[in-house]
Amino acid sequence: MEELDVVGQVIAGKVASIFIREKSDKNIELGDLLVAGQDDHDYLLLQVFNLLYGSQIPQLSRELSAGLKLEGYGGNLDFVDPKLRNYVLAEVKAVARVSEAGVRTPKVLPSFFASVRHIKKEDLGFLEKPPHPVFFGHVRSGSKILDVGVYLDGEEMFTHHVFIPATTGRGKSNLVKVILWSILGESKFGILVLDPHDEYYGRNSKGLKDHPDAKGHLRYYSSKPFPGTSTLVVNLKSILPWHLDGIVDFTEAQQDAIQLSYDKHRDDDGEWIAGIVTGEELTGVSPRTLSVLQRKFKTIFGLYRDNMGTVLCRNNAFSVSAGESTISEIVQALERGKVVVIDTSRLTDRAELLIGSIVINELLSRYGNYKAEGTLEEKPVVSVVVEEAPRVLGIDVLEKEGGNAYSTVAREGRKFKIGLMAITQLTSVIPTTILTNMNTKIILGNEMATERHAIINSTAQDLTEDERSIASLDKGEAIVSSIFTKFAVPIQIPLFEEYIITKKSNDKFTSSKEEKLLFR
Repeated sequence: MEELDVVGQVIAGKVASIFIREKSDKNIELGDLLVAGQDDHDYLLLQVFNLLYGSQIPQLSRELSAGLKLEGYGGNLDFVDPKLRNYVLAEVKAVARVSEAGVRTPKVLPSFFASVRHIKKEDLGFLEKPPHPVFFGHVRSGSKILDVGVYLDGEEMFTHHVFIPATTGRGKSNLVKVILWSILGESKFGILVLDPHDEYYGRNSKGLKDHPDAKGHLRYYSSKPFPGTSTLVVNLKSILPWHLDGIVDFTEAQQDAIQLSYDKHRDDDGEWIAGIVTGEELTGVSPRTLSVLQRKFKTIFGLYRDNMGTVLCRNNAFSVSAGESTISEIVQALERGKVVVIDTSRLTDRAELLIGSIVINELLSRYGNYKAEGTLEEKPVVSVVVEEAPRVLGIDVLEKEGGNAYSTVAREGRKFKIGLMAITQLTSVIPTTILTNMNTKIILGNEMATERHAIINSTAQDLTEDERSIASLDKGEAIVSSIFTKFAVPIQIPLFEEYIITKKSNDKFTSSKEEKLLFR
């Protein structure tokens, strides 16, 4: 190791807490990746999780000198050889051992007084692009960006679920757009995006529609479509009683009424919802129960009756006559490896989640049949992107309303090649049993201690010492913790609007001039 590269020296510590003295003219940052070892073929990767001051001058003496200086008594703060007597200590942990045998979990300490340097691109040669790459960003060491792209294999990652926790304004939507852009056109993954803010397709700004392969691989459904897109309208006949499970809270009497209506209309194209909305009499159902059920259905579906008694929908997303093939078309597109974005910005939460539930149930049914037939391996992996995940995965929701299609996918979807990409601000309200099934977590900044603890307690790698690093993550900075990575990788996510301009291919790194724009 050349003297100019050295930034510090190992002086003390233990396996999970190694202390490095910083060289006086160098700068070690929180989150920095460092390398210890003289041999380029066998070295330890270290990560900084804490910084503190060190000094050979007793604290009382330092306090006295500072006080004299502050109060105007001319205290001398220039101690003898200040570079030797006062310094910064970096507390680090070993995250990987790299050798000719491969990358392994470290089981040794670096040599006493070993010199330490900043990581270089060449040190991360083991981060290779997998067979079915999904791009996240570039390796970040502190605030420094390396010319090393971070990818995971999409077939493994999507099947085993993705979890994206962060507080508002940390770049969750930007990250998802970057991920979707990187796989659009591959036909290896079918992605269903429930978009409550209408931000992914790019109706009024840059979005997935601007991808060169968007025409053949992107579908967009909206209740307010424009030329070249599809109308979001779901026929009421497509909705079955179990699609509502865990989406809407019904009393036992209301569930009985729903089943009665469904059984009554089973032979006439299943117009059971219209029957309830029009106040059709059901044997054994009290008027009060039917009245409450009517109000719920009118709210969920936006249904009402005109002067002629015809059942209509205020937001046009549901219909008694149109949209009979909508769900089938969406599922077929997903089976062909397309990205399907559904604009739900004009729908209620319940209506949005219901549409997702209908699609998921149809996917589970079809993929279940493919598995039974032995043809499942020929089908693409399907992932469902759901924002504000506690709406369907929260502890209170699952306890009160029972399981739903989303929780079924979280628990069992893996065996059918169906996964979730769950996005949330509140990790702590999601059951641990579901969090542990989310095997890839892309952690963005979070100031709330309770949320950080919930995240850390369910990650693939031990991030106990990374709480400060998570709290200090700036917009666009993240940590990727996955069962498919050698260690928890710190990354910088590119700004989507700049990413699609400056990167014609997902693995092309920008010039230093472009880097200022891309990673600002």
